[in-house]
Parts: sequence; structure tokens; C-alpha cells
Amino acid sequence: MRGSRGDDPLEVMDPLDRHRFPADPWRLVETSYSNLDHGVTETLFAVGNGYLGLRGNVEEGRETYAHGSFINGFHETWPIRHAEEAFGFARVGQTIVNVPDNKTIKLYVDDEPLLLAVADLISYERVLDFRSGQLIRDLTWRTPGGKRVHLRSTRMVSFAQRHLAIMTFEVTMLDHGAPVVISSQTLNRQDGRDEYHVRSAAMGAGVDPRKAETFEDRVLDPQMSRAEDDRLLLGYRCHNSTMTLAVGVDHHIETENEYTKHISADEDTGKMVYRIDAEPGRSIKITKVVSYHSSRGVPVRELADRCRRTLDRVKRHGVAQQFADQRQWLDDYWARSDVEINGQPIVQQAVRWNLFQLAQAAGRSEQAGVPAKGVSGSGYGGHYFWDTEIYVLPFLTYTSPWMAHSALRFRYNMLAAARRRAADLAQHGALFPWRTINGEEASAYYAAGTAQYHIDADISYALMKYINASGDDDFLWREGVDILVETARLWADLGFWRERSVYTGAARSFHIHGVTGPDEYTTVVNDNLFTNVMARYNLAKAAEVVRQLAERDGIMFQQTIARLELDPQEVDEWAAAAEAMAIPYDEGTGIHPQDSHFLDREVWDLSATPADLRPLLLHYHPLVIYRFQVIKQADVVLALFLQGDHFSLEEKRADFDYYDPITTGDSTLSGVVQSIIAAEVGYRSLALRYFYSSLFVDLANLHGNTSDGVHVASTGGVWNALVYGFGGMRDYNGVIAFDPRLPVDWERLAFRITLHGVRLRVEVVHGAISFEVEDGKSAVVSVRDQPVTVMAGEPITVPLLGQGPQLDGEPALHSGDRRQDGTLIIATVPNARTGRR
Repeated sequence: MRGSRGDDPLEVMDPLDRHRFPADPWRLVETSYSNLDHGVTETLFAVGNGYLGLRGNVEEGRETYAHGSFINGFHETWPIRHAEEAFGFARVGQTIVNVPDNKTIKLYVDDEPLLLAVADLISYERVLDFRSGQLIRDLTWRTPGGKRVHLRSTRMVSFAQRHLAIMTFEVTMLDHGAPVVISSQTLNRQDGRDEYHVRSAAMGAGVDPRKAETFEDRVLDPQMSRAEDDRLLLGYRCHNSTMTLAVGVDHHIETENEYTKHISADEDTGKMVYRIDAEPGRSIKITKVVSYHSSRGVPVRELADRCRRTLDRVKRHGVAQQFADQRQWLDDYWARSDVEINGQPIVQQAVRWNLFQLAQAAGRSEQAGVPAKGVSGSGYGGHYFWDTEIYVLPFLTYTSPWMAHSALRFRYNMLAAARRRAADLAQHGALFPWRTINGEEASAYYAAGTAQYHIDADISYALMKYINASGDDDFLWREGVDILVETARLWADLGFWRERSVYTGAARSFHIHGVTGPDEYTTVVNDNLFTNVMARYNLAKAAEVVRQLAERDGIMFQQTIARLELDPQEVDEWAAAAEAMAIPYDEGTGIHPQDSHFLDREVWDLSATPADLRPLLLHYHPLVIYRFQVIKQADVVLALFLQGDHFSLEEKRADFDYYDPITTGDSTLSGVVQSIIAAEVGYRSLALRYFYSSLFVDLANLHGNTSDGVHVASTGGVWNALVYGFGGMRDYNGVIAFDPRLPVDWERLAFRITLHGVRLRVEVVHGAISFEVEDGKSAVVSVRDQPVTVMAGEPITVPLLGQGPQLDGEPALHSGDRRQDGTLIIATVPNARTGRR
């Protein structure tokens, strides 16, 4: 969300209530309970590992926005019903399923339930600890009868064991004895089995395309339910997708008080109920160990056996070992991934929260992809988009390359479906789905979905970034080359030749028509600049890699030729198309138009648009938006970043000046890119403001939909803005170069990148940039076009003269400019209420 233009970034950078959420460099702390923002805090305090995610619902279960437990990729399917059918439309929708909920542990003292909304809380603190990976809650409750009760609970989803979650619940009567009941439950909430039949707040009225679809029929068909000793086992199969799931739960009680227990299970509920005669000072600690296993079709009984093995392993090694393993995993993660900002405690906390979310979204996703909301919520139906490749994979590539490899193999495993999708659209090669879970296209609105062909180039771009940074040639030759070849085929078939370029007058040019770029407020256009620039890269790299393979390994090259039925003439065509790719440019305005007809439209005056009409997609029909120069998210500006070596600094500034005032920021994907280019061209204050708006997207609920889950791409974008924006890193064609843009009020910025297995620490201060090898032997980088070789044990500091250009003010709306035909470009605002301007 854009800040008030002209505001001092330091005045708008901290939108949180610091009495309730105090600044802490390694924790998100909540010091008072509120039931006014459950949806937001359920997301902010969620825990997950990339496979399994548990929203931050309170243990007592009653007060909630949306109960949520999610498994990455575990989904139900449903028929998409189009108002008007046409060939090739997506037919089957896919939506992530809310798997059985194990977070609920209810407490009764003197038969009075603990309900936080009405409880007399003497003290309260909830903490998400980024180093231990635990959600910890500590409170003291005065019961209606005046008895003080201390309660401490923890919740952890294990990074070390992918299928494991552990919860503890410790109760101590402080000054009086009382009968205590603790009811630990497993509930199938997906099918509406909430014991109070409370309608979820998330099911409120209103249309928002960012939310998940709801189901009318039963989703999880029961397959088994067992209660044996201290263990519960439940199993289900999704009604339509036939995916299968089992959940196993072990309970253990530690107390010196006398107690009884009762365990039970039916199709949709499992319960372990402890009745304790609690004496003051004698604590009661319940440990709940949970295992989830899922599959595309493995029988539930086998998944139940896997749950048993996971639970037995925890029994054998002990719960304490699981917490120790969690800490070790995260210690290693932060050693590779931490970004340090000296003298900025508020920024430091927010940065680490964002980086922790990336671990929770991708740490153990393991070839299941990284959904737009990770496993923190059901927003966007649990779908995977291009978000992963462009905003998340750079972070994974340079900090945890094996996680990047896993995400790319997920795309490789989609190739068969992508080939089928290309055939549906009468194209050769492969077309990856715009939004999907199982590999099939699930976007019902093709103009802002399937038409975004650029996803093919985005995936190829991420693949080559990973290969260049990691040196994983084995993956490139065995599988990656298939992605490059099939996507290049798509571009070669989709595009067409003209004998003379309409933009430059050069002989022969290659054009791509009828596509949508990243800006979803401008759809189905000709020669979208971003698409063409990225397709050019895709085509060139595909040709380069195939030719390299022919030179390096004749046998593997022949195998590739046979496997892909590749004609060497295709390779020549790819290279020629890349060389002749049409890149829109307008001499009159001196900018690169977003597409061939973008400048024909009138300009939307965002400065005169009322705040209550934002975001535009919720207040205007798409056709209204499509008729204007108005941008949902960075499009040309994103191309300036990803393919910056093809644009001069002067071109970048001219383009940024033009597009920034008409970019709404209605997408959380935009601010980080605008920050990076603003920093590069010299708008320091603006770069910082865009960074802060991205940094607090979820922490301050700036887009009003944090309740649907973490904006994972934005969290990855925060790392990009720090490293590429303020750190000034660029990585064109495998060359790692630096030209920093450290904010004036920041003392120091330090981060790590991994290059071919060597971890390099980079530190930027105002007068220098330093490099140190933390793990490995040596690395080669460049600083302002000067090569630098860094050896282990020999840190290097390179002096810097300044931090790049510095521009005053910020770009202004270009209303009044003339098009090439002499007409004026006019800025206006459509009236959403009357239909008149």
C-alpha cells in the first residue's frame, strides 16, 4: 500500500501498537489479548514447516476468525461452472483442505471454561520465537470463583521431522485446589463439525477474488477412527480428488495430582479428557504429539502406519530431543539467511519475522511447491503462482539452494500437464498453469490467468538463476533442459515474424500478441514488454544450454534429442527469435510502453481517487480498469530489475518516472520491486517508503487481508529489497555484482549469500562494502565493475565513494504529455458510483 506521498519514511515506518507488540529482535510478542483482530493474529502467530501449517488459533477453540490446519498440496477438486462456456477454459477447480484440527485443548476449573474474551486475565503474553520455532503462551487467569490459575502452552511444527507437531499445555493452581478438566481434541472442522456450531468469521459476506472457495458438500470421507491407550488415529479420503490423509495423536500427562483419563474417537472427533484433583503448586503438564501423513492415493491404513512410526520415534527419542532438533535446524537456517540492520530494532524485528515466514512456507515443502499463502491460511485456495519463482526462489537460491532445487523439481514434475495445457491452447511445447495445486490450470478467469504466458519465462529464469548460483549442472542436464526446451518451443510457436519492427524500424522482428503481463489491470495485449523481455531471455538461454550440452556431453545430448524429439533447427530459430524480439519503445515520451497500445489509453489519476475505492479490483468492473493507464503491480519496472542489463540507467529512470505515479500498489508484489528500482535510480526516500510498506504488509495488515494467510511472495520480496535494493546486488548471467544503496539513516546492512556451496557474508556501510567467507574456500564477485576474489580467512573491504545517484522528490503524473499522433494524454478518475466522470 502506498504511503502518503511526501511523508517522511521514518514517520510512517512503524504502524504497530508497541504497547501491545513491543519491538524484539528475535520474537513477535503480544502482551495483551484482543478479540478484535483474530484473523490477523491467527496468521501472524501461525507455525508451520512448509508441509504442515497450524494457524495461531487460541487453544480453547471458541474465539476465532478461521480455524485452520493445512497440508501443502492436500486439496479437494470441484467443477468450475462458467457462465458462458468456451473451448480450453479451466474445468476443475482445486482448493486446499482444512485438515483435522489438533490445536484445541480446553481447560475447565471448577467446571468453568477458560474463554479469553471474557476471562479475568491477571497477566498475558504470547510469543512467536524465531530461533526456537515455537509459539509460546503464558497467562494467569482469575476464575469466576476467584482462584488464580497459571497456564503455559507451547505449539511447534517440526522442521526436523516433516510430519510432526508437538503441543504442551501446563496448568498450575496457584493458591487454591480445584477440580480441573483438560479436554484435548481432534476435530474435522472442514465439514462443519465445530462443536459449538459457530459460523466462522471468515465466511462473511462480500466478494473478494483473493479468498478461497467454499464447499457445499462433504469433503473428507471418514475411512477409520481408533482410540487405543493414549493414542488416537483418524483417516480420511477427499470425496472428489481422492487424496488420502491420516492423523495420529499421542498424549502424555505429568502430574503429582490424582487424575483419571478417558479417550474416545468417532468419524469426525477424537478426544482425550483428563479429570484432575488439582492441588495448589502441583502442576499438570499435557504433551500432545501429532503426526499427519497424506498422499495422492495411498490407502489410509498405510498412512496410519506411517503416523504410528512417527509417533513411536518421538516416544523412543523423547520430546526434549524434538525441541533440540528444532533449535538446531533454525540455528543453521539463520546462519545462512539472517539479515542484520544495525541501529534499527523495529526494522530488524520485522525483517526476521518475514524471513521466518519463508522458512515456514518452504522449509520442508519438498517438491510440493510454495503456495502463495504458504501453509498459514486458505487465501487463493492454496494455489501456486509465479510468486514462487520470481519472489521466493531468489532467497532460497542464495541461502538454501536445496530448497530452490526442490521447488524447481516440482515444476519439472508438472511438465506433462503443462504440455497438455499448451495443446489445449493450440500451441507446441509446454504452458505452465497460472494457478494450480495439482498441475492443471485452475484459473477460471483466463484474461488475468491463462493469458499470463510469462509464467513459462519466469520458471526458466528462476531455473537459470539457480543453476548459475549453485553450479548444479547435473539437474540442468537431466531435467532442467526439458523445462527450457519446452518453454522455448511455446514462445517460438506463439510468436510470429514481421519484416520490419514497428518500434525501431529494424529489419525483421519477432512479436508476441494476445498475452497478459504481470499487471492484471491491463489484459490480453500485444507485445507486453515484460513478457517479450522475459521470453527473449528464455529463448536465448534454451538455445545456449542445448548448444553447451552438445559440446560437453555428446551421449547425453543425443539422449536429450531423442527424449524431446528435438530438431537442431529449432535451436537456431530460438536464438534468432531472441535476437529479433520486439521491445516496445516510444520516441515521443522517451519510455518503453507497457504494451503496443498502452499509451493510447487515458491516464487514471490515482492521486484523485478516494481511498474507499481502493483496491480498484473490488470497486470497478474489469472493463473500466482495462481502458486506462493504471497498473496493479510493477510490470515494466519489474522487467527493469530482472533484465536490468538490457536497460541503461537513464532508461530505467525515465520508465520509473512514468510508471510509478500510475501504479496502485493494489498487489503486495509491487512495493518491493518499486523499492529496488527507486533505490537504483536515486529516489532514496521513496525506496525506503516502498520497503517499509512491504515490510509491514502482514504485520500491520496493510492490504486488509492478512487474515487469509501470509503474503509469502511479499516476505521473499523483503529479502530482495534488502539484498538487491539496498545491498545493490545484481546477478546477470552468473556474475555477482554489487553497487550498494544503503539508506541514509541505516548504520550497517549485513547479509549472506551462497555461491557454488560457499557462504559469503556481505556487509555494507556508507563508506565501504566488505566480504568474508564463512563457509567454504573462495568466491568471486564484482564491485562497481571491479572483480574481487574473497578467500577463506581473508576478509576484504572495498571503499565506496557515495551510494549512487541521489534524486530529490519523487515522480509526478505525466498528464498532458503528447502521444506520437499529437493528442494529449489526459488524467481522470472514473466515478464508481454514478458511472460518469
